[in-house]
Amino acid sequence: MLIKEYHILLPMSLDEYQVAQLYMIQKKSREESSGEGSGVEILANRPYTDGPGGNGQYTHKVYHVGSHIPGWFRALLPKAALQVEEESWNAYPYTRTRYTCPFVEKFSIEIETYYLPDGGQQPNVFNLSGAERRQRIVDTIDIVRDAVAPGEYKAEEDPRLYRSAKTGRGPLADDWARTAAQTGPLMCAYKLCKVEFRYWGMQAKIEQFIHDVGLRRVMLRAHRQAWCWQDEWIELSMADIRALEEETARML
Repeated sequence: MLIKEYHILLPMSLDEYQVAQLYMIQKKSREESSGEGSGVEILANRPYTDGPGGNGQYTHKVYHVGSHIPGWFRALLPKAALQVEEESWNAYPYTRTRYTCPFVEKFSIEIETYYLPDGGQQPNVFNLSGAERRQRIVDTIDIVRDAVAPGEYKAEEDPRLYRSAKTGRGPLADDWARTAAQTGPLMCAYKLCKVEFRYWGMQAKIEQFIHDVGLRRVMLRAHRQAWCWQDEWIELSMADIRALEEETARML
């Protein structure tokens, strides 16, 4: 098992991020549901009580990922295995998500997240044991300075270039985090990600690939989008978000 703790900083409040994140998820679900070997099915989206984090929103989705994985990995699996199930418990500012593949028994991804109004300095927000802390790798994601994959770059999603017409925020300079720490707002998504692929001879390579491409690369691009799409979500309420989610579920 490969364990990494990602710290993702953003110059927004926790209330703003809650709306931004949910807006981003439903929009990306729509955009990525096109063509064979792609798409998202939303099987459940309902409130829960007395679950992970207390009370929150439970979602169950199926991702058809055939077009998003490399050919050498796709060749190892039957076509029916190119599906990943996601179960998520969102009790914001805490969330828990688990990914499994029904046809790959020894594979799982577990993600725990705390969203906190700080600059990512907390050394053990997940209360890990000494052995777990020695095993984990801490990785800070910077939405401005970290480069996206060349084929995914869009100028309109570049925080160095983006300026919000509705809020006047942006563009962000390389030292944006230091400035935000002094003037606010600033928040951090602490994400503890555990990836397990227990197959001899492939474990290390697959687990590293999932972290690099399936997690870090996706999270970097998604959080750049959350910032650069703010004129689309800044005036939305949580009621607006739930209505969009229901519309997206019907469309998918």
